[in-house]
Amino acid sequence: MLMEKAREELVKYGKKLVTAGLTKGTGGNLSVFDRENKMVAITPSGIDFFEIQPEDIVIIDLDGNTIEGTRTPSSEWEMHLMPYRTRTDIDAVIHAHVMYTTVLACLRQDLPATHYMIAVAGPTVRCAEYATYGSHELAVNASKAMEDRKAVILANHGVLAGANDLLNAFNIVEEIEYCSEVYVKAKSIGEPVVLPDEEMTLMAEKFKTYGQKKSIRE
Repeated sequence: MLMEKAREELVKYGKKLVTAGLTKGTGGNLSVFDRENKMVAITPSGIDFFEIQPEDIVIIDLDGNTIEGTRTPSSEWEMHLMPYRTRTDIDAVIHAHVMYTTVLACLRQDLPATHYMIAVAGPTVRCAEYATYGSHELAVNASKAMEDRKAVILANHGVLAGANDLLNAFNIVEEIEYCSEVYVKAKSIGEPVVLPDEEMTLMAEKFKTYGQKKSIRE
């Protein structure tokens, strides 16, 4: 099978999304980009994360054509491909139906810098303009709002995050959901204090090392 290691990682992190409470059932999707061979391994559409096997992962090219696999690729495939076509710093993408970030998505609000851990994604996380799931318009809107960021809030939908690998993409989803929960709960009591731009510039520099995760198996 093509991209065997990536297939195994996608199965593992799909399950982790569910066990970490970051999505439910078949909500969300994951992919990995083989930059050298211009191939993408992506989770299939409509299959429970605990049912997906490595052979169910679909291999597609950057135009969305199936190279290997019998399943239907995620309906959000173009939203995954857009960062691979336009970015050099993203080789893994995760989309999840998280709770608190989706609350902000339904309010169509950006996530401000009220907690320094937002720096894993950028100084803020923008909310993209709404578009129907699985559409070309959604892929374009998400890509635009994700410029200079590692994550984007999808209006009335969820979150999309990208990184150099699945480990760090997952970390971004997890941290942004934490920051969103803190922000939403703080708003219920009062008005959260937003960190100044100069502090977030400092965080961006510090997170060049602190914010990056490495696998102990590498």
